[in-house]
Amino acid sequence: MTSLDKPTEDTQHDSRAVTEAALFEAFGGVRGMVETVVPGLLFVTIYTVNKDLHISAIAALAVSLLLVVVRLAMKDTVKHAFSGVFGVAFGVVFAMMTGNAKDFYLPGMLYTLGLALAYIITTLAGVPLIGLILGPVFKENLSWRTRNPGRKAAYAKASWAWGLILLAKCAILFPLYWWADTTQLGWVLVALKIPPFLLAVWLTWVFLAKAPAPIDVFAEMEAEERAEKERKAAAAAETSGTAPATGTDTAPGRHRREA
Repeated sequence: MTSLDKPTEDTQHDSRAVTEAALFEAFGGVRGMVETVVPGLLFVTIYTVNKDLHISAIAALAVSLLLVVVRLAMKDTVKHAFSGVFGVAFGVVFAMMTGNAKDFYLPGMLYTLGLALAYIITTLAGVPLIGLILGPVFKENLSWRTRNPGRKAAYAKASWAWGLILLAKCAILFPLYWWADTTQLGWVLVALKIPPFLLAVWLTWVFLAKAPAPIDVFAEMEAEERAEKERKAAAAAETSGTAPATGTDTAPGRHRREA
């Protein structure tokens, strides 16, 4: 990392200040967590009461759609709500096809396993997934890969944390999928929705708060564009024979009088 790439102390302080807010935004915040939990909670609650797969699945899907409608009505971002709808929809399809209520949870469990492996594999490959996710949020894109090694190391640690935490979650859920009944699996899954997520987000914040500040590549590009425009303006002025105004009187007549 060159001297031009080194973040200033003020930038470092600002980075610490915005890290928490950026993580909050990237992972959906409290509302995103609620939208993740509510459909599964409704499904397992209804199924615990009446053991009716169809009513439980329809209710879970309906509340997911309702959450999207609410976000649309409030003109808020819908990416987290839409991801919840797709997850619930896949669960409903699986459960309806097999007739096994436990299969409502299977797509989400497979997604969790795949995500855990993605965090680990991308970290081993030198491009930790959490850096790919958060790079645009911090306006650094992929600059951390070659220009900010301390930040790359922090992203690697965070990705390891996410991968191992999600693998531990899978190690609990998959045996329950085979051995427990639907209600037992459902309540354990609901209980494991938020705590592992919060632990991973907190560890990510710890690692990034101690890391060098991000390099704002967007600000760099804007500075380069301004410099290029100034160079073109200076070249055009030189070609036309008129020097840029400097505030100094350089009139020929004055020079003759002073001489």
